[in-house]
Amino acid sequence: MSIGENRFLEEYEPGGYPSVALAVDLVVFAVVRSTLHVALVRRGEHPFKGDLALPGGFVGTEEDALGAAWRELEEETGLDLGAHRAHVEQLATFSSPQRDPRMRVVSVAHLALLATDGRTLPALDPGSDAAAASWHPVHEVLATGALAFDHRDILAAALERLAGRIEYTLTAAKLLPEEFALYQLRHVYEAVWNTDRLDAGNFTRKMTGALTDTGRKVARSKGAPASVFTVRDEYLSPPMTRPSAGAGR
Repeated sequence: MSIGENRFLEEYEPGGYPSVALAVDLVVFAVVRSTLHVALVRRGEHPFKGDLALPGGFVGTEEDALGAAWRELEEETGLDLGAHRAHVEQLATFSSPQRDPRMRVVSVAHLALLATDGRTLPALDPGSDAAAASWHPVHEVLATGALAFDHRDILAAALERLAGRIEYTLTAAKLLPEEFALYQLRHVYEAVWNTDRLDAGNFTRKMTGALTDTGRKVARSKGAPASVFTVRDEYLSPPMTRPSAGAGR
């Protein structure tokens, strides 16, 4: 005779299964002076004490993963994404049994694109268990830097997600104010793809069909004032072609 669901739940023993903790990690990208940066913290506690890491932490019992991600980011870096023009999306789940030496921890990684004016980055203020928080050039970190846990893999996955998506969408514009000049958008592409080989004329021809000219212009430090655009179509047709490997800066 089958038992009812209420009785089943009363008698259920979750301790009979291996315990798995749930965590979140955040890859926060921003572009300044044609360089893609990521927000990193210096861990103040073991494990990996003193190492650079992505902001993140454990999901509370009353939280979902996205809520925990926003909370951990603000606690560890002082960044409140709600106070900025920001795009946040879930990146991937990282679940290697060896990714955390303390216990089995599964991390839901999130990608955040933070808009800037291309000249300055938001100030970071470390807190919680972070000894420091600062911005770092992404391509330099991936080329030379070791990160705590599997955070280098998470960072590489986030960069590939962004680098691939901007081939066929205007996702790059999410790293800019709502209104921007074409040269600013081109600098974002160059920052993400780590190249200075994008031809300005060809870039303009590819982009203008997906943009709306506001009719206004913005002064530049050099050259004539530049026209200001907004995004009209999220998708690029035909898509942009990413420079081949080895064609970087």
